[in-house]
Amino acid sequence: MFPPQNPDLLPERLMNYEVSLMQSLLENRLNLGLNLFYIKGDNMIQQVEPGVGKWENSGKVENKGFEISADYQVTRDLRFSANYSLLGMTYKILAAPEHKLYMGGSYTKERWNFSTGIQYIGNLYKAVRPEPVRESFVLWNARINYRALGWLDLFLKGENLLGQEYEINAGYPMPKTTLFGGAQLHF
Repeated sequence: MFPPQNPDLLPERLMNYEVSLMQSLLENRLNLGLNLFYIKGDNMIQQVEPGVGKWENSGKVENKGFEISADYQVTRDLRFSANYSLLGMTYKILAAPEHKLYMGGSYTKERWNFSTGIQYIGNLYKAVRPEPVRESFVLWNARINYRALGWLDLFLKGENLLGQEYEINAGYPMPKTTLFGGAQLHF
């Protein structure tokens, strides 16, 4: 770990229980999912003061919640997907949101692929000490991909296209709109 180190850290201990149901309909064009989960543990490792304090075993974790998802292949070229998760935390956890919603789609035509998605993050705990600090925000990302050769893709990608100002951890702002371009080789 990075300084200041803490030789007295104990390993985190967790027990996780999860039940998942998945169903395909409409000749496998529609896929639905439901997950229920419960997590309990102790010796959670967190910074007492994010960014300046040392890492400590700070307490317990007890989370429960669910996730639902849907994926629909409208045509051979067009696909939509969505998912939502709800997280109930008995003990608040740094960088964990209570709500997370995603909706996106992709369209493929010959060598081109266009994809986009929008994500809502609700009640993300960017600090838990001394007092909990929560933040909510919306992110929109998009990507254009061109298959130039069987082994070469060229792409342009934009993240946080709405230019949201947000932090996942207090004091560490995330970048506003970022644009990328590149090549991806397939071996």
